[in-house]
Amino acid sequence: MTDGLGALMTIFTEFYYWITVVLMFLIHVGFCMYEVGASRYKHHQHTLMKNTMLIPLVTVTWFFFGWWIYWAFPTGPGLAPSIMNESAALITDESLFSAKWYVATSNLMAVNLGDHISGVFWAAFLLFSWTAASIVSGAIIERITTFAFGILAIAIGSVFWTIDAAWGWHFDGWMLKLLGYHDAYASGVIHAVAGGFALGVLAVLGARIGKFSSSGEPRNIGPRNPWFVAIGLFLIYTGFWGFYAACNIPIFDLGPEYGMEGVTFYTATSIYVTPTTLSGITFNFLMSLSGGLLAGYWVSKGDPFWTYSGGLAGIITASAGNDLYHPLQAMMIAAFGTWCAYKLHYWVERRFKIDDAVGAVAVHGYAGVVGLVICGFVLWGYPSSGYSVGSMWVGTDYAPINPLGMIIGAIIMFGVLGFLPGYIIAKILHGAGKLRIPREVELAGLDYNILEQARKDERATS
Repeated sequence: MTDGLGALMTIFTEFYYWITVVLMFLIHVGFCMYEVGASRYKHHQHTLMKNTMLIPLVTVTWFFFGWWIYWAFPTGPGLAPSIMNESAALITDESLFSAKWYVATSNLMAVNLGDHISGVFWAAFLLFSWTAASIVSGAIIERITTFAFGILAIAIGSVFWTIDAAWGWHFDGWMLKLLGYHDAYASGVIHAVAGGFALGVLAVLGARIGKFSSSGEPRNIGPRNPWFVAIGLFLIYTGFWGFYAACNIPIFDLGPEYGMEGVTFYTATSIYVTPTTLSGITFNFLMSLSGGLLAGYWVSKGDPFWTYSGGLAGIITASAGNDLYHPLQAMMIAAFGTWCAYKLHYWVERRFKIDDAVGAVAVHGYAGVVGLVICGFVLWGYPSSGYSVGSMWVGTDYAPINPLGMIIGAIIMFGVLGFLPGYIIAKILHGAGKLRIPREVELAGLDYNILEQARKDERATS
């Protein structure tokens, strides 16, 4: 880099995404604490290690093929023409985000001084992948084998959420162009798809021993460590600051790109290049968190677990449109989504005997779907992407945000790319006898089984 101002902008962008990755790491710390706090003592070590080992499993597979999937399939099976080669701004500009790895022009074993963005942008998406896998992890605690969870974590973390991101969270995505899909902070792209995937797994995995009485009535298996649950969820809230920032482009010139020739106007944008500001999403983040907490406290009659979970459900519900909502809209949408998530959780539990141990399907899946549908009505007619605005993008024909497109998008996210793959993979694992731990191990505790196996190994080698 030889131009001083250009170098400053590039290094600022590099540092911006690096900070978001550090903050998002707290989401995973929070999930670990939250799940351990929700599980029973005899399963603590297994619960923690399961959520720990998804880090290397998803990271390595994301490195080898997850990132490639995101860039390879935005137009789906040829559903919409690509603008990849036409896009001279942002993501295909080698001074900012690049769809290239630069490997062809640099030593694979050396730091490439010409690339300041690919690594941190890759890492930001990787932390989204961890989040998707962690959502599934919480729902299925205390009864799944480590092997099965590893397969499921790779599937949701490096394949299926990545496909939905390519389709609906990519400047070239066919869902933006044809459906008018808009999901700025991933109500559907991460949360609904992971919630749907978890529900598909749970439908095959079955309930924990003792969850339902002989008459089919559900029993409450509450958190064993409320402090861990509270601290874990507060860490997740904190990490979501980084999550929201990582979904933004920190600095973008709206002038020429929006048909305003001779005008320079820099601001942040969403991943769709729709204008927003960190100031605006700070309003909306805090108001949606507050709406969720208030609704969670009210609907659960002061239950601490659902109050804390309600805050997260509120954020997730409002996330689809939080780049454009008014703060009061964000608060009310969050409150309504939290109410829906709570009611649906207990209805599904009673009606279908689904044992979602931490309410992950509700908080992420149901809230995410509700958020997508509401976004379609509240933002009806708004541009789904900045690439449908201005002289540079005339002819790309991106559909505007609309209710039907968002409902179809929610079905794709929760059902087609979430529930169906989760159900099918779980069925295959179940058929192979690899999905669920034996009954005696579940009763004794997964941690006890780990210790017994370690003692057997020690005796065999002594």
